[in-house]
Amino acid sequence: MLRVGLTGGIGSGKSEVARRLAAAGALVIDADAIAREVVEPGTPGLAEVVAEFGTGVLDADGRLDRPRLGGIVFSDTAKLERLNAIVHPRVAERTEELMARAPEDAVVVYDVPLLVENGLQGMYDLVVVVDAPEELRVRRLVEDRGMPEEQARARIAAQASREERLAAADIVVDNAGPLADLDARVAEVEKELRARADRA
Repeated sequence: MLRVGLTGGIGSGKSEVARRLAAAGALVIDADAIAREVVEPGTPGLAEVVAEFGTGVLDADGRLDRPRLGGIVFSDTAKLERLNAIVHPRVAERTEELMARAPEDAVVVYDVPLLVENGLQGMYDLVVVVDAPEELRVRRLVEDRGMPEEQARARIAAQASREERLAAADIVVDNAGPLADLDARVAEVEKELRARADRA
């Protein structure tokens, strides 16, 4: 089994790369999806988030209001650390459960936004970083997700710097160009990952 950490700053296009790798046959484990799962209504994770941040982070249906919570934590490092201390151990536990089910010859891609921030590089055989310039990422967040520019910049500032992420990379996927370029680069990366898995 080849364990691959896939990361990239918000707005880099990491999810696009993950989708393409999954379509090519990789087992993709999505940290964001797991992070949502561990704070579903009725879970101990959600109860702990509410105990820490109050009922104001819930929507009318009793689910976590992620944009509201994001507005609280992404501008306050101490609050973000408290949230991470609740969510990350649960995400790690669930991830190990999923990885344990993978076939021996699988390419397992763990899609994790905060890989570098949490020093998780050592958990993987190699790290793939999706890269794009900051101003392009801001524009994508504003135009594609409707995020206010100030919030987009705050989210980017709360993550590792571009330089820190690139320093952790074994493979870099440049996503500053058109999707056709991304398709070609991901196809190259997938071949390299499969070759490494076959050698392992």
